[in-house]
Amino acid sequence: MSAADSSSTSSIFALKNSRPPDDTVFYSIFSDACLTSAAVAAVSDELQSLHLQILNHITPFTDTYIWQHQPFSLSITLSPIPHLSGHLRFGDNLDDEWFVVFLLFEISKNFPNLSIRVWDSDGEFLLIECAFHLPKWINPDTSINRVFIRRGLLHIIPQLKFRSTPKLEDALRILVGGSDDSSLHAPDAVQLHLNNKISEYPQRAYRNVHKVRAIVPVSVAWVLRHEPYLISLAVEGFYDRDIDSMKYASRMERFLPRGKEEEMVEVVVRMSRAMYAQLVQQKFQAPSCFPMPERSNIRMYLEAELGMKISCGFEMIYQLRKKQGGEGKGSTWEAFRDSLERSDYFEGLLLGSKEYKRLMEKAEGYYQNSSLQARASEVLSAPVKRIDEVLALPHSADDFMNLELPPSDDDSWLYGGEDELNAALQERQMEMDSYNLKQKNKHKSKDQQEGDSASGNNLDEYDLGGIAKSMQSFIEKISSYEGAEVPEDRNLKDVDFDVDQFMKDMETVMGHRGSKDNDSDLDLEDGLSSDLDFDDFEDDSDHAEDDEVGEDEFMHSYSDALNKELKATTLDKTFVHAQEQPSKKNDEGTSSCNDQIDEELTPVDVDFNLVKNFLDSYSSQEGLSGPASNLLGLMGLRLPDDVGKGK
Repeated sequence: MSAADSSSTSSIFALKNSRPPDDTVFYSIFSDACLTSAAVAAVSDELQSLHLQILNHITPFTDTYIWQHQPFSLSITLSPIPHLSGHLRFGDNLDDEWFVVFLLFEISKNFPNLSIRVWDSDGEFLLIECAFHLPKWINPDTSINRVFIRRGLLHIIPQLKFRSTPKLEDALRILVGGSDDSSLHAPDAVQLHLNNKISEYPQRAYRNVHKVRAIVPVSVAWVLRHEPYLISLAVEGFYDRDIDSMKYASRMERFLPRGKEEEMVEVVVRMSRAMYAQLVQQKFQAPSCFPMPERSNIRMYLEAELGMKISCGFEMIYQLRKKQGGEGKGSTWEAFRDSLERSDYFEGLLLGSKEYKRLMEKAEGYYQNSSLQARASEVLSAPVKRIDEVLALPHSADDFMNLELPPSDDDSWLYGGEDELNAALQERQMEMDSYNLKQKNKHKSKDQQEGDSASGNNLDEYDLGGIAKSMQSFIEKISSYEGAEVPEDRNLKDVDFDVDQFMKDMETVMGHRGSKDNDSDLDLEDGLSSDLDFDDFEDDSDHAEDDEVGEDEFMHSYSDALNKELKATTLDKTFVHAQEQPSKKNDEGTSSCNDQIDEELTPVDVDFNLVKNFLDSYSSQEGLSGPASNLLGLMGLRLPDDVGKGK
């Protein structure tokens, strides 16, 4: 099995075809050196060294922090590109997710040769946070493999670099080769918004830790003294309890073996605010075997009730994990060594050879150092074993006597969160209003410029001929499912139109050949030439001349029949003709029959009618949106406002 295959199952990239958990953040750290190194051993050495350096760097930030479900951790992944990866379940505590973002930015500042990705079930949530400041081309489909954290800045690879979705390796090479290229940086507004968000950390994360007094059995107090991180598992066990796990709480075999005779002590427990809310806000009947004080002493009763919930949570998670038996499959070192062998870390070296021993010693050193730094992660993933080890140590209630405990933190935030929520909503609303105002002003300025350049300030100065020209240009363009466009490389050719065949087909449809009508005093040639745009053609042969005479006779006959039919309708009155004077419609008097015939046969002024109909439609909209304004907008035209006022 290849290294890539062996590591693909553990890679977070294997999740690309399935939806990630809704409460989990994923992150990947890519080193520039891994893009150039080919040997597996060299890449593993580089990543192991980087792993230890990163853990050492972030330990001062995370040492005293209580994570909701699991701590920040990293592991080596060899597919699709060798890198460090990890994921963290933040549950109901969103501060955990943004604390991770803060840590990743800190890592990128301290290690300039790293490119970092971070995402969750919503996708690129950093872009979602800055949605009002992003370029228009960015969306969930176009942002794939384009968003990275590098050198303390958010990078967005522009479309100029890759027209389509880039491959991950190609995107990383662009970042490595363009470290000083400002075009790869996200817009300043995006950087500023993210900096404002992240600048609240780590102080905000530390403020999220709540300290509270609780009365618990000695066994629970002893476990929390040695492994304070396990409070997250206790709260998880209590909060996610079901009927089966509550059976364990009713007996309390591990943490309250002597029932009500068990000694109880008062301790201070550190947990996140989300954990505290999950414990306090749920009603839970104490097991019959659990000693509870009288309700008359409210302070002591509340401390005992909180301690009871924590103790029951410990019991339920301990028994549940023990039943699952997930820890009887070998030590973590054996699992780590097996992963090295599967990834071809030893490169087929003979077991016990000098080079094999050297690689083994290096791996052991890495494991020991990383285990010390990530002890919290190991404890949370293997709680049963660690709890048994802690409780095996000698302990008694005397270890917790005569201790000066600090008072519990004020929990008014639990009941007064409405103001904070309203403030957050108001901040978002102000951000949205600011964005909408900018867009409105931008469009208003653009429309003003277009209006001024196209028509001046009123209809009298507006070039109405521009409407006809724009429409003519618009209909000559080629359209597709994406809209009308004019290809730059189009090949303009004359239309191949067989006039002879067309005329013969028309005669067949009409059912007769044209007959001569010499008595008609109507000259139809001028009218036909404007309405039917046929190309003249000449032929030296006598046969061609005969055909032309026959075709002219047919067209005369066809035109006469068409005019007679149109005379019986009012269709002609709906158009303005080319030589028609506006005053004619209003003049009263007599007109000759010849004048009427001339008016009927005068060609229609297509451009004039087009503009007139546009103005009539635009005026009927009364300033509102409608087909005329929409169509003019598509052509890049904007009529002055006084058009709708009867102009």
